[in-house]
Amino acid sequence: MEIFEGWPLPAAIGVLFLIVLLRAGGTYALGRGSRAGVKRLIERRGRMAPQLARAEAVIERFGAPVVALSFLTVGFQTAVNLAAGVLRMPLVKYIPALVVGGAMWATLYGILGLATVNAIIQAAQRDPVAALLSVLAVAALLVLIEVATRKARAISARHADAVEPILPDDAGRAE
Repeated sequence: MEIFEGWPLPAAIGVLFLIVLLRAGGTYALGRGSRAGVKRLIERRGRMAPQLARAEAVIERFGAPVVALSFLTVGFQTAVNLAAGVLRMPLVKYIPALVVGGAMWATLYGILGLATVNAIIQAAQRDPVAALLSVLAVAALLVLIEVATRKARAISARHADAVEPILPDDAGRAE
């Protein structure tokens, strides 16, 4: 990224760390401040409802470590921070998880992300056609992964609907 060109690595990581703290903390605050409204809006629009439901379930089960580890994912991070806010995760648990996760994200993005962007720019300067083909190949791979993931989820959902679970309350009753 040109914005960090010429910056010492620690300074770039520090700025990225501040950015992620503000973004993720803001997402948490949005969820916390508007718990009912956010849930209704997401359910109505449906766009992020599955991610939020999954994030809520994982947070309720595992707590703050999920928040920290979510910074190593793409797409799940925002849902986890929003869900942590909606669930009103206590700040004494959320803030340390935010700091640890944000530090991991800023360091990885600062080292790997900026290096990758610089490598792509250098490759494009040397051979623009090869760089474009490489970017298209990566995009095609990501699309294939997304299609396969959606198919697997659909199959899993059909299978889950076909099997009727025995709930603890029903276990003692015979039909």
